Amino acid sequence: MRKKLFSLVIPALFATAVVVSCKKDKPLTSESNEVSTTKDGSQYTLDTLNSKVEWKGYKVFKSESTSHFGTIKFESGDVTVKDGKLESGKFVADMNSLTSVDLKDDADQLGKLNGHLKSGDFFEVEKFPTASYEVTKVTPAAGGDYNTLLDGNLTIKGITKPVQFKANVSVKDGEVSVATEPKDIMREEFGVKFQAPAENGVIKDEVTLQISVKALEKK
Repeated sequence: MRKKLFSLVIPALFATAVVVSCKKDKPLTSESNEVSTTKDGSQYTLDTLNSKVEWKGYKVFKSESTSHFGTIKFESGDVTVKDGKLESGKFVADMNSLTSVDLKDDADQLGKLNGHLKSGDFFEVEKFPTASYEVTKVTPAAGGDYNTLLDGNLTIKGITKPVQFKANVSVKDGEVSVATEPKDIMREEFGVKFQAPAENGVIKDEVTLQISVKALEKK
């Protein structure tokens, strides 16, 4: 698998709404650490045209494995910058935008796969039209390929779980960019439990997500 599958989203597979809290607030889930981020700082708005979640899912057969990969667009988001550093962020993904990139040249198969992924077997987008990732803690990272650790709450199908991403974060000239390392999440933890008949191959629990976002300072 490529080190960088895609160009902090959230599919993502896949990123729903939660609210940034201040230090004394309770964590958003019983499993996550105390929320330490605040919105005390300069506000930046997500550039939805240049931000996305990229995903990869896997099916294993007796003699080989295959994968599908694609993107999910963001519908909204914001970040806060304090003293030139990322302080907090929330990113809301439009699950109706979920699409497979590897099948882009096969319209028939693309329509079938996209329709199945959006159905009740997988992400049930009619009932859960958005997913989200909200940063609850930002920690500088020394050494390695990534300069920041992002702790946060990932919400898919109304289920929220704490997820940590390694990321490269840049704050420069009125723009914030965040690019995460590819991260495996367990889809069954978010209620995505579909399995095809055994003869059609086993769909792995792991789904690889990578988030790439840009945000522009509010004028």
